[in-house]
Amino acid sequence: MTLKFGVIGTGAMGREHIKRITERLSGGEVTAVTDIYEGAINKTLELGKQIGIAPKVYKTGEDLIASSDVDAIIITNLGSVHEQYNLAGIAAGKYVFSEKPLADTAAGCKRIVDAETKAGKHLLQVGFMRRFDAGYRQLKESIDSGEIGQPLIVHCAHRNPDVDEHYTTSMAITDTLIHEIDVLHWLINDDYKSVRVTFPKQSSYARKDLRDPQLVTITTKKGIVIDAGTFVTCQYGYDIRCNVVGEKGVIGLPEVPAIQKRINAKLSYEILTSWADRFTTAYDAELQNFIDSIAAGGAPQGPTAWDGYIAAVTADACVKAQTSGKEESIAIPERPEFYDKYSMGWRDRSHNTAAGAK
Repeated sequence: MTLKFGVIGTGAMGREHIKRITERLSGGEVTAVTDIYEGAINKTLELGKQIGIAPKVYKTGEDLIASSDVDAIIITNLGSVHEQYNLAGIAAGKYVFSEKPLADTAAGCKRIVDAETKAGKHLLQVGFMRRFDAGYRQLKESIDSGEIGQPLIVHCAHRNPDVDEHYTTSMAITDTLIHEIDVLHWLINDDYKSVRVTFPKQSSYARKDLRDPQLVTITTKKGIVIDAGTFVTCQYGYDIRCNVVGEKGVIGLPEVPAIQKRINAKLSYEILTSWADRFTTAYDAELQNFIDSIAAGGAPQGPTAWDGYIAAVTADACVKAQTSGKEESIAIPERPEFYDKYSMGWRDRSHNTAAGAK
């Protein structure tokens, strides 16, 4: 079985997924595309010529979803319209791979959860790719094995060399820390209870209207304390860190492999500067897993709509804490029974499957 994909939103991320499915993954093909911007479509058609595909162009996302040539949709356009296409995909009974955010509000995420639950079939996966990163998988396996005992503290950092002029203080939560919010919830298998946000001394490289860096402290229901630092004008590179302190030991996210250099009396390693380079293999693995899980079991096995909802509720509380300066509660409702078998996401039967080359 070859899964036929329609891509809604053919900007940089959409085109990367088209290349990914065509050149590096197995079991899928891109048959349809749509975008509200003619320039994006033209770039996509040019890409298609380069990689040997000719997807049909649809005028709207709804037209693409309704097409009999589409089994699954990938949503990579503006976050403000993710909700409408996620709901349309579920209503049509199509499989949906939605890049974050699932919706631009927690209420919108809940509507998607309710729609999928009512449909009675697990159709949707959210693009939280870190769960498919080899380093985070190793952390997860170590925690689940019990070798460090119960987790007590998590230290993590998310650092970017710089951001564009449109980046705001709240985006440090909704666009940056959102990945930590999801992956840590999965990693330690515990719901969040409260959050506090503090602002250290302002970096001289940050705009006056951008408060950077930030320190987000989250407490879980079991009492685990997470300190997560965001620093999006750090200058030196793209740097993702995570250390878990347990009762019997400490484990840390491994460094990204890089060659050792001995040049001009210096010993050095290169540091990545792009999120795309850091998580390329994770992006490959998550989409390959989406394809393989549907082929094997008729449903995706990655992060669910419920995971997307949890992330949105938590992010809302974090943004509120940015403004209030107080500890804010994180009110996550009881998980619907429908999602129990997917409780913390990625319980797939092929989690060690690497992306296959065609």
